[in-house]
Amino acid sequence: MKTVKILLNTIDKVKTFVNEITKFDYDFDLVSGRYVIDAKSIMGIFSLDLSKPIDLNIHAEDSVDEVLKVLDPYIVKD
Repeated sequence: MKTVKILLNTIDKVKTFVNEITKFDYDFDLVSGRYVIDAKSIMGIFSLDLSKPIDLNIHAEDSVDEVLKVLDPYIVKD
């Protein structure tokens, strides 16, 4: 499992993010405080506070680099 911080601060970002990750067969969880939701659920994402970065857990043993390449526009760079 790999965890990265992402920022989904616009409706368009949320829609494109969900469209991108649904192409993968892996499980993705968004963690905000004590809430954990399925990252492929648009309704679930909108239930979170999107004004600040959220942790994304990627449950993939292989091809993590491929997933990270697709998710690069959303990843918060430290």
